[in-house]
Amino acid sequence: MLNAKALKKTVDYREMIDVLMSDKVFADKVLNNGNVVNVLTRKTYKADIAIKGEYILLVGDCKELIGPETEVVDVSGKYISPGFIDSHMHFESSMLTITEFSRLSIPSGTTTLIGDPHEIGNVLGAIGMKAMADEASVVPNHVHLPVPALTPDCPALETAGVDVTSNDMDDLLNYPNVIGIGEFQGFSNAKHVYRNTPEIVSDLVASSVYASSIGKIVDGNAPELFGRELAAHIVACAGECSDHETTTKAEAMEKLDQGVYLFMREGSTQRNMAECIRAVTEEGYDSRRCILATDDMVASDLETKGHMDDIVQRTIKEGVDPIEAIQMATINAATYFGFKDRGVLAPAKLADIAVINDLNEMTIDSVYLGGKLVAKDGKLLIDLPKYTYPDSVKNSVKRGPVSLDEITIKSDKNRVTARCIECIPDENLTGGIEVELKVENGIVVGDLSKDVNPIVCIERHGRTKGNVGKTFVTGIGLKSGAIAESVSHDTHNIIATGSNHEDIVVAINRVIEMGGGLALAKDGKVIDELALPVGGLITDELDGHEVSAKISQLEKLAKEDLGVKIHGPFMHLSFLSLSTSPKWKITDKGLVDVNNFEILSPIVEK
Repeated sequence: MLNAKALKKTVDYREMIDVLMSDKVFADKVLNNGNVVNVLTRKTYKADIAIKGEYILLVGDCKELIGPETEVVDVSGKYISPGFIDSHMHFESSMLTITEFSRLSIPSGTTTLIGDPHEIGNVLGAIGMKAMADEASVVPNHVHLPVPALTPDCPALETAGVDVTSNDMDDLLNYPNVIGIGEFQGFSNAKHVYRNTPEIVSDLVASSVYASSIGKIVDGNAPELFGRELAAHIVACAGECSDHETTTKAEAMEKLDQGVYLFMREGSTQRNMAECIRAVTEEGYDSRRCILATDDMVASDLETKGHMDDIVQRTIKEGVDPIEAIQMATINAATYFGFKDRGVLAPAKLADIAVINDLNEMTIDSVYLGGKLVAKDGKLLIDLPKYTYPDSVKNSVKRGPVSLDEITIKSDKNRVTARCIECIPDENLTGGIEVELKVENGIVVGDLSKDVNPIVCIERHGRTKGNVGKTFVTGIGLKSGAIAESVSHDTHNIIATGSNHEDIVVAINRVIEMGGGLALAKDGKVIDELALPVGGLITDELDGHEVSAKISQLEKLAKEDLGVKIHGPFMHLSFLSLSTSPKWKITDKGLVDVNNFEILSPIVEK
């Protein structure tokens, strides 16, 4: 017996056949006389597109399908493309709910989002991921979640709010809107994970094999992996995976050679597409497994720069043919995820369509979801209900205020050699250097003349006796005051940096008091803030436009009042705790040498 979904599709398809084969019923809508972008043949040609209900009826000459009630939309001179797919992103990085992210992204032609709830999973486990999956059901666009198979990614090096293992996979992978397993960060550092925590490898393989057995995808995460280590990572992902952590042409070439789907990342602060695409433009690699994705975007970029339309346009500027670039945001992604109903303009496919004014500049005229006009000239035309999360995913900060004594590094010397993380613009990779620093009143202090600031990571989940990781950082550019936030990948403890320890304490304690969020402090006072009540990661109290404006205000204040020189400072800071990404990071357990899978002292003993 057919279920309700299959029964509806049966009725819809039968009605479509009636329109196509009889002369008594007609299309609901026809986009007339446009230039169709055919991502199957990489061609454009003049044609119409007829729509019945949610689906495309015909691409071609549709005049015989036009009846007295048919809405005819003249798209002469415009290009008709499948709606765009963002194949790997995190709603939490935008600090927006799914609803509010959709509000900002739909007008830019993005009709499908693959949102990895890795961040809320680290904080709240299944409760948080299921709450996000529930919200995915209320938005008009298509939202799918690949869930983490392991939290934390490096149990020996960091503390998450909840531990997720293979024991959780049956429950999570069969939950509505869950598409598979998200980025396989637990085996990113393949050599050291295998040597030091082999039990994690066994657990991850159990999860990936189960996911594959029920037809679910497994996303990889393989930064700087080559040869045997890359092969081991692919095997651990059950034999087929993606990777969005590729940063060099050589890495891109090897991954494509080995059958990996190359997710070329181009977000707000991590921009790797220009390097990855050289495998295609310079070495002639087939682009069918090249896919565009953002990974992490801030709300203000979504509103002012666009979403996948902007990423496609950037790809074109790297020398890629416009149709080939569109393939990387449509059919290539649909093929990887097994979406049979989208990613291409053809009969029986969903009428998810982006109408484009200029193919090279990727200016979006209008957007259709399931045949319905939902955006025009950058404006959303439909109402999105405000979504409020349940109390079960709030109040996630489980520790009291910090003291100055907790966050400082002590020494009985006059000067010390300290280890310092190098923040690299537009990367989540970091460097590591040693610097000479002064000791004042028994406390090692930063050196503003060398752009060296203290940085700390505070365990906030209440699972330790108050772990505090401490070291120094260069590259942020802080000249005064401090920044603190409860967004710090991937375990999302509180991370903070500043020109002085006193302001760092003020900023951290305001984040704790808010139950999570962002805080700026200067001269012993909080000068601005944003509360993030949902898991300390997201706000459901403001709409997307309000969050965009607030983030822009905070970034402006950080630059003008605190002297921050790096763009997107909150996102750059949040990645300085990512313990799976080389070289040095800071977690609640200390300074992590990612490449060697160990905790380093912040002071070099001589």
